Parts: sequence; C-alpha cells; structure tokens
Amino acid sequence: MTSLDSVLDKDGVRLTVEDAVATVTLTNPAKRNAQSPALWRALAEAGRALPGSVRVVVLRGEGKSFSAGLDRQAFTPEGFDGEPSFLDMARGPEAELDATIAEYQEAFTWWRRNDIVSVAVVQGHAIGAGFQLALACDLRIVAEDVQFAMRETSLGLVPDLTGTHPLVNLVGYARALEICATGRSVHAGEAERTGLANLVVPADQLDAAARDLAAALLAAPRDAVVETKALLSGAVSRTYEEQRTAERAAQGRRLRDLAGISD
Repeated sequence: MTSLDSVLDKDGVRLTVEDAVATVTLTNPAKRNAQSPALWRALAEAGRALPGSVRVVVLRGEGKSFSAGLDRQAFTPEGFDGEPSFLDMARGPEAELDATIAEYQEAFTWWRRNDIVSVAVVQGHAIGAGFQLALACDLRIVAEDVQFAMRETSLGLVPDLTGTHPLVNLVGYARALEICATGRSVHAGEAERTGLANLVVPADQLDAAARDLAAALLAAPRDAVVETKALLSGAVSRTYEEQRTAERAAQGRRLRDLAGISD
C-alpha cells in the first residue's frame, strides 16, 4: 500500500512524497513556470523537507513548458512584492549581492546529494534558469518538443544558478560556450546525442517514463547506489589513481556491510 503525502505547497512549488519517491512540481503554468526569488526559496525548502526515506526525486513542471526561466519582473524598478528589485540589489554593496546570489543558488544545489537520485522531466521550454534547474538534476527525461536555451548572455548577464559546471561536464567546453554565447535552442535530438538528455519520449509518455526510471533506480540496494553515485560524481576531480583508491575504499565498505561487520 502506497501513500501520497503533500509535504509543501507554496510560491509555485509543490512537494509530494509517495514511499521512496518524492515529486517536486512547478505549479504556475499560466506564467510557464517562470522563476522568482520566492520560488527559489521554496525549492530550497523542499530539499530540506525531504523525508529520509526518499531515494528518488522527480522534478517536473505543470503545463506546456517546464520553465521559461527568470520572471522578467525581476528587472523592473518595482521588482516583486516584498522583494528588492535586481536593479536595487546591483546598486548595493558587492558582498551583499554575492550573498544574495549564493542564497538563490541553494535552490539548485541539493539535487545532487549522494543520498538521492534526481530526475528532471522536461517538456517544452527550459530557458535560462529553467535550463539550469534541469541541469541541477542527475538525470533528464525530455519530451520531443523540448527546447533548452541559455539566454542570460542576451540580457548582458551570465548563467549563475550552478548550470555552467554540469553543462561543461555533459557537452564539453566548446559546445557549452557556443550554447551559452549564442543563446540558441537545443532540441531533443541534439540533447540526447550530446548527453543533455538520458531519454527522449513523446510528451504523453513523460510520466510513464519517469515512473519506469524511478522503479529501475529503486531496484538496487540504497547503500550501493549512494556509494556508486559518490564514486561517479567525484571521478571528474580525481586522478586515475585517486579514483582506484576511492573504488577500493567504497567496495571495502560495501563488503563489510554485507558481511555484517561494523566499522
């Protein structure tokens, strides 16, 4: 018997949990799930609110678009109600601006925790902050109509919501630079070919594909998946010999655990 529990529902973000699978949904399809500081705080809160039983987190957006990126109201003089406008923030002390951007980034960082596997389910537009939110996840299932684009440079800005590191790791420096500098769209075929997408399916099969992938991820013992994710995520920054050492240490822990030997 499974139970679906609503853990959080605020500021355009809903978190529900069903056994070992959590679903984070962007819930403002009328604005194509445009993002704001309030939404970022809600996303960060969703990460903190995850029950310890959760092993897989699915991220999706309601409506035709996953997320069209930053709500342009952020660049108006009035900004959002109760929030400083981005223009006012730029006029303030540099240290305060840096701290504010670091706070916004927290919405994008927890998806790669070793104790969970995160899956972005992406349809339609994933622009700017929307692209970076999809990149924040470990895996991506996309619809055939997907359009990824990094449009920050066209606004005189840079991608600053943690998307540059995974983008370069996935597609390489040269292609990442070209995608960001031109702001062009990356469609489903290229996304799958370059590694941005793990799987491309028709839009009406997205939910089923996400369920199938979640079930496959849950099939292996949790501790083995956690150790494997840690090994793979750290491989980029390790030398070959350091990775060999990390593999031996991780396997030693697994064997001791299977043998019932505590450290």
